[in-house]
Amino acid sequence: MASEAVARLVVYSRDYCSLCRTMVDTLHRLQAERSFLLEVVDVDDNPELEDLFGERVPVLVADGEEICHYQLDLYALDAHLSKIR
Repeated sequence: MASEAVARLVVYSRDYCSLCRTMVDTLHRLQAERSFLLEVVDVDDNPELEDLFGERVPVLVADGEEICHYQLDLYALDAHLSKIR
């Protein structure tokens, strides 16, 4: 019996960022209906990530590919998830 692959998503964010909180909260709610693992990485904990992303957060990434930034793009997320299944 083949098992379904589970997507691993990463949100690069900041603690004080309201857009970041909105994206992460929405993704947590979506996990119930779309199967994926979610990791949240605070860019301020890593100088390299802070330099890389600057003020351009939140950024949703999967397999090294940016899915969207600032606002959650459900179409782009669903397109990525459909490639995995």
